[in-house]
Amino acid sequence: MTVVDIFKDKEGRYLGFECAGHADDEAEEGEDIVCAGISVLTINTINSLEALAKARISYAAAEEGGELSCRFESPPDEKATLLVDSMLLGLRSIRDTYGGEYLVINCKEE
Repeated sequence: MTVVDIFKDKEGRYLGFECAGHADDEAEEGEDIVCAGISVLTINTINSLEALAKARISYAAAEEGGELSCRFESPPDEKATLLVDSMLLGLRSIRDTYGGEYLVINCKEE
């Protein structure tokens, strides 16, 4: 199972997100479409935050354990917020299509 935590401040602005785990630990390498979809959405969001929104972020990834984290170094602007909103829309679509046993999404206030 993959767990995605979305972090927001008290005003509802994004602070960052973290992903951990693999959607289906029993799937053969290259056959886990859910995990691949989650990876594409999250990695592309980080790339887009840097290239398109010019957001100041820090991030780290570890293939082992499927871990990925991204944090805003300053409050995100409208473009950066839209990119994270889009990622979240895609993640919810994956969860709704394939089921909550593969993907859990938590929104947390810090």
